[in-house]
Amino acid sequence: MASGNAVLGIIGGSGIYDLPGLLDKRTEAVGSPWGEPSSVLHRGRIGGTEIVFLPRHGEGHRLSPSQINYRANIDVLKRAGVTDLVSLSACGSFREDLPPGMVVLVDQFVDLTRRRESSFFGSGCVAHVSLAHPVGPALSARLQAAAEAEQVPVHAGGTYVCIEGPQFSTRAESLLYRAQGFDVIGMTAMPEAKLAREAEMTYAILALVTDFDCWHPDHDAVDVASVLSVMKGNIDKARKIVGRLALDFPRQREACPVGSHHALDHAIMTAPATRDPAVLAKLDAVAGRVL
Repeated sequence: MASGNAVLGIIGGSGIYDLPGLLDKRTEAVGSPWGEPSSVLHRGRIGGTEIVFLPRHGEGHRLSPSQINYRANIDVLKRAGVTDLVSLSACGSFREDLPPGMVVLVDQFVDLTRRRESSFFGSGCVAHVSLAHPVGPALSARLQAAAEAEQVPVHAGGTYVCIEGPQFSTRAESLLYRAQGFDVIGMTAMPEAKLAREAEMTYAILALVTDFDCWHPDHDAVDVASVLSVMKGNIDKARKIVGRLALDFPRQREACPVGSHHALDHAIMTAPATRDPAVLAKLDAVAGRVL
């Protein structure tokens, strides 16, 4: 077992701006040296599990994927004590057998973003964490069990290609991604998953399929109207899965099979004598265990 109490964090994607079912619900404004997070935190519990919820795009969906301060979001969740983080993310599909309405438990990512700060570390304190297995398999397995208990069909495994956006893909891009063997496409999982690993939080994702992207010859090009038409059902599925996950969640943090709970062990390259004190101060929550 990893040490300490388990705190379950939930990041809500498009259409998911609150988390019904939270008891003792309260909001908490947490400051971050990395800037402004998307929202105040919404705290509460489901059963005996402490929950911290953050809407990724802010209340009312005011932030585009490129405008989200991913570092601040992960930092404030870490400061709130989150140990295990579940991302709820709308996505497009490249597979006939992953139609709109399907829930995919993604386990790999390809990062094609280019405008986002993707690490807490850099000049003054350099670190390299392993991202070979970016999703915590035990947490993902718990999500699968929760989905099965709620009779929500899920597909276990898959690769999520993350594009910059905010535009949807061209058809040529969509065909290319499909030919490369990617399963789903979205705009927000990166650098979120990378930063969660640097913060030693176990990360898993429910990718909620809303469309077939634009590769499919029998479906219209993706637009907001088509996405919204599927989103309501997907949101209901996500809430059922999260509610069941919380009811059955362990009280003590579990050790992650791929080591996310100690990802910073031996990761920092910069010698102690040459570390920048100003950078270290910003890393107090993310890397305090090893610094």
